[in-house]
Amino acid sequence: MAARKRASAADTKPSPPPQTQETTTQIDPPIAPPKKALIFKFCLFFSIPYFYLLYQHYTIEQELRRSILINASLCVTGFFLTQRMIPVASRYVLKRGLFGFDINKKGTPQGTVKVPESLGIVVGIVFLVLAILFQYFNFTADSNWLVEYNAALASICFMILLGFVDDVLDVPWRVKLLLPSIAALPLLMAYAGHTTIIIPKPLISYVGQEVLNLGWVYKLYMGLLAVFCTNSINIHAGLNGLEVGQTVVIASAILIHNLMQIGASSDPEYKQAHAFSIYLVQPLLATSLALLSYNWYPSSVFVGDTYTYFAGMTMAVVGILGHYSETLLIFFLPQVLNFLLSLPQLSGYVKCPRHRLPRFNPETGLLTGTRDGTLINFYLRMVGPKSEKTLCIHLLLVQALGCCFCFLLRYLLAGWYK
Repeated sequence: MAARKRASAADTKPSPPPQTQETTTQIDPPIAPPKKALIFKFCLFFSIPYFYLLYQHYTIEQELRRSILINASLCVTGFFLTQRMIPVASRYVLKRGLFGFDINKKGTPQGTVKVPESLGIVVGIVFLVLAILFQYFNFTADSNWLVEYNAALASICFMILLGFVDDVLDVPWRVKLLLPSIAALPLLMAYAGHTTIIIPKPLISYVGQEVLNLGWVYKLYMGLLAVFCTNSINIHAGLNGLEVGQTVVIASAILIHNLMQIGASSDPEYKQAHAFSIYLVQPLLATSLALLSYNWYPSSVFVGDTYTYFAGMTMAVVGILGHYSETLLIFFLPQVLNFLLSLPQLSGYVKCPRHRLPRFNPETGLLTGTRDGTLINFYLRMVGPKSEKTLCIHLLLVQALGCCFCFLLRYLLAGWYK
């Protein structure tokens, strides 16, 4: 079950008395404004190496560069649109009772504030609009990539729907494992690419061939990758900004990786595969940054399972169709570690509580690790109590170091591994 920090109103507060004519109607205050300075700093930090690779370091075809820039321009529009829509959507979800209380602030005034939930639905809708509009500028009716592009959007859309259903119905975690399998069906059925893998050079003498055709096993692997990516984002959660922050870090690493592969390759099909990835990850990054401006500590909205499923499925889709699933799994190294730590509880071998969160001390304002099997608790047990904001920053730095390790590993193994 996801290590969520949301709690239903029934879990935390008693039901209010029935309204009478003399009772004054309480109006929920508007959410806090977005943290624009934080987003500006990140955009400045990321855009310098990104556009350096795009314009200076590599010689990229003018047509391909033009498509990337058109996509980026749409993403800028999507960023501001998402920022404007989140406060509006927050009012509607609060009216419908979709709110929670911040468990990591229980015992403080902030812990009694109603925080609107499931705002990932806004990000998902804007993402789909951007991705669909981009087809007008880049794909023709006879494009080889159009079928798989639309299949990818169908899987992502399906995952957004199922994620929102989970937010509303709060389905058991065993059912959560099946949701990505259902959402991945459009992609698996439409997939017409190769089902072969390149055998690592040190293993060729043992296998007896350089390329191995896996057939249906490859599609099974694709489905399992979708299940892992969606649920790994979902269970590595529980802090303000962590779910969106890890997505932003991984998406940034994916974009850098895509540009590096496009610039270093001379194979047109290989370049298109990585360009396809860029066309979907840039909107993911832009809309996620808009959500992060509201979800960063102290969070004024909760993203919900809608966002974690959507983000995980999007990255799984681009890893599959871009043919770099091995690299994607290394980018997900902290999530893999979190999954391994969580396995005893997720499998039922160890009792799994509803919220596997660290323990908050309202007097000190610090979080202390519990014995629950999550990376958050493991990190706190290793380094000691931390504030929520500091802990989130540390975990995002660990995520960034994992991505840097992936780039280093690819550089060291180039020419020897494959």
